Amino acid sequence: MTTTNAKAVVFAYHNVGVRSIQTLLAKGIDIALVVTHEDNPAETIWFESVAALCAEHGIPSITPADPKSEDLYAQVAAIAPDFIFSFYYRHMLPVNLLTLAKRGAYNLHGSLLPKYRGRVPVNWAVLHGETETGATLHEMAAKPDAGAIIAQVAVPILPDDTAYEVFGKLTVAAEQTLWQALPGLLSGQVHPLPNQLEQGSYFGGRKPEDGRIDWSASAQQVYNLHRAVAPPYPGAFFDQNGHRFVIGKARLTDREVGNLAIGLHVLDNMIFGVCGDGRAVKILELLSGPRAVTAQELRDMLA
Repeated sequence: MTTTNAKAVVFAYHNVGVRSIQTLLAKGIDIALVVTHEDNPAETIWFESVAALCAEHGIPSITPADPKSEDLYAQVAAIAPDFIFSFYYRHMLPVNLLTLAKRGAYNLHGSLLPKYRGRVPVNWAVLHGETETGATLHEMAAKPDAGAIIAQVAVPILPDDTAYEVFGKLTVAAEQTLWQALPGLLSGQVHPLPNQLEQGSYFGGRKPEDGRIDWSASAQQVYNLHRAVAPPYPGAFFDQNGHRFVIGKARLTDREVGNLAIGLHVLDNMIFGVCGDGRAVKILELLSGPRAVTAQELRDMLA
């Protein structure tokens, strides 16, 4: 492993945080402090732990509730870092904190900026049927994901990719983006590109209720919603005949479904969701509570 004289404070969470910290270590950067989050007990934790990685490498880590706290500012000021990095940390960092980085403060964002600024960009991109997304390293500014662009790496979104699958690609893209950008950051030879916000888009966070299926939408729209929130995310759901159902796995199909009403149906011992445009989504795994429902069980539930 190479060594540098660069010292960093890192704000990180999730798989992108883990891989990015490992990338900094591989480039010989001295990570003086990592700021991360306490895991939310109400959230399905399917991703790697930044705190565990720090413990393995003997890196000090803390989990303050508020990155705007005076105590955190004082702690970072005492370190006098060359760089501040944010890798999937879930809070905006205050400008006065960013100014403590002598050689710049940079964030890795999960989209091809200026598209999909804001929260959960992978889920939004899949929901909107995008065929490409990526990772962007950019300067941090007062507005979210608004600073100049340092580097980007694109990844494809295939027609049947779920957000979870795209996030796996994005984690690799984030690592590649950082790896390619670090030599320039360390040497001071970077050529930032303008982040043209007027050509992009901004989206807020998503709530579980946003996963409710409207069967009057087109089959492609329903399928995109499923892909955007498929497990390990909470899943696209709907209520029918007094039961709540969640789609675990599905595929878009060209199967003819006649003049069936929108919603769930069992045809030839297979489960379909009929949509507003007359097309259907074939449901390969339908969940009711914690267990999968068979076609025969569903027929009885809908009777």
